[in-house]
Amino acid sequence: MVRPLMVVVASAGVLLASAGGVAGAEPQTPPCDYTLSAPHVVDVSGTPMVTATLQPAACNRATVFSSVACIQLEGASGPGRCQSNNGNLPAQVYYAPYQPGATYVSTGRGCATVGNPPQPVCQPTGPLTATL
Repeated sequence: MVRPLMVVVASAGVLLASAGGVAGAEPQTPPCDYTLSAPHVVDVSGTPMVTATLQPAACNRATVFSSVACIQLEGASGPGRCQSNNGNLPAQVYYAPYQPGATYVSTGRGCATVGNPPQPVCQPTGPLTATL
């Protein structure tokens, strides 16, 4: 149970009071929303591949500077495949060879700058899975 904390400080005839504490602080709202697609199969010049995208969406006083989309075969060791894009452009990744019946996992990470001076804030998205 978190209880409010009352802090009273007296200095040079000035009385300061503060209620609340870090334990009860509300989580900060992410500066941007990102839309991650579930893995899906596409035809690229006659070759079936699995793809996913990360699209920057609405931002609240922030500027997107990077988007990264990744796909991994579920259960496989290693990082899978990732593709990044700069600015407000979507990132799209392709994974081959496509294995029918396998489960694929898409993840993403979007980064934006907020504040003055600008500070980078990166937020992960996903995972989304699909058996294709």
